[in-house]
Amino acid sequence: MSRTHVAIVGAGIVGTATAIWAQRAGLDVTLIDRLGPAEGASFGNGGVLASCAVVPVPVPGLLRDAPAYLLNPERPLYLKWLYLPKLAPWLLRYLARANDRDARATAAALTPIIGDSLADHQALAQGTPAARYIEPCDFTYVYRDRAHFAQDAYTYALKRENGFSWTEYEGAALRDYDPALTGNLGFGAAFGGHGRITDPGAYVKALAAHLQAQGGRVIRADVTDVVRENGRVTGVMADGQMLACDAAVITTGAWSGPLSRRLGMAAPVESERGYHVELWNPSFMPRHPILVASGQFVATPMEGRLRLAGIVEFGGLKAPPSRAPFELLMRHALAAMPGLTWDEKTEWMGHRPVLPDSLPTIGEVPGAKGAFMGFGHHHVGLTGGPRTGRILAQLVAGQPPNLDLSPYAPNRFQKVR
Repeated sequence: MSRTHVAIVGAGIVGTATAIWAQRAGLDVTLIDRLGPAEGASFGNGGVLASCAVVPVPVPGLLRDAPAYLLNPERPLYLKWLYLPKLAPWLLRYLARANDRDARATAAALTPIIGDSLADHQALAQGTPAARYIEPCDFTYVYRDRAHFAQDAYTYALKRENGFSWTEYEGAALRDYDPALTGNLGFGAAFGGHGRITDPGAYVKALAAHLQAQGGRVIRADVTDVVRENGRVTGVMADGQMLACDAAVITTGAWSGPLSRRLGMAAPVESERGYHVELWNPSFMPRHPILVASGQFVATPMEGRLRLAGIVEFGGLKAPPSRAPFELLMRHALAAMPGLTWDEKTEWMGHRPVLPDSLPTIGEVPGAKGAFMGFGHHHVGLTGGPRTGRILAQLVAGQPPNLDLSPYAPNRFQKVR
């Protein structure tokens, strides 16, 4: 009897994790990506396994504050104004959730996906060359002072409600905790039990290479459709050729819209453009990843460099990078860590997939037996990738997890008519 063949479209962390777990479940696996493994957001993310980051961007007060943020060059929120007419319907749905009820619901639904990320990554990478890139560590949010920290009281209340705790460091205690924090920082909230990936791109590539070494296939091709007969998946169209399969999993991140529409789902996925600057051979680095609250970006020590990553910019998939976000990252980094020097600087811009309710889509597509979706993790794709991949592999294998998947249902948005 032949094994179930699953085609996984998209070779970022979500797709690659799905492929690894599906292979371990005894399925025949083909992983497909138009650029190859880890060439998108899974390459350029902040590298933090940010389990505590369960609170969405839309929280009470955002509607009041957003206009000022957009007009303030020191705030990490940007909009390409020519894109606004296309973005407006999506943006209204997104902003409508900036209330207490929806923020609490989102945080509660994200916690099972990202709340144990370090252990999820360790389980995923166990027995593979990728394991060496995983480092347990703290994750510390740093502020000018306690009053600055107090402005985020709502966010910390939601973190606590979902099981997270932290240790506070102030003044000299913060510098004792991390001597690198010598600038305009006087308060820190450190979350233990977190982790970092020392080279996110190499990590995902190592996982994909392990998949191949165990008999899986990794194909570079552009998938444009999921083929169905009598309501059941029979293949995918890859570079114009039919690739037969028994199941297809769509994990193409911010590019998932067209395939989701081909499957009858109006998944309103938007690009939340993110930026990073890497400082190679820096004169010093923080001990652990930090989130600099003034600029809402992370500074993560990686192999041979310090990565500064963050920013929220809405501008679609086609526009080139903006200069201002790169400059903002550098200003805030040097204010937090004065005296920092480096040998070389590199820059990157990529696309985080985000849905209006700030939750990923995870599950089987109603009416399309064997078609599954897993995308929309916004800032926490690396964090939630292993757990999402394991859930998707369980669903494909006919062994659904003991978890209510309704918050992530592919059909929770209005269908295409």
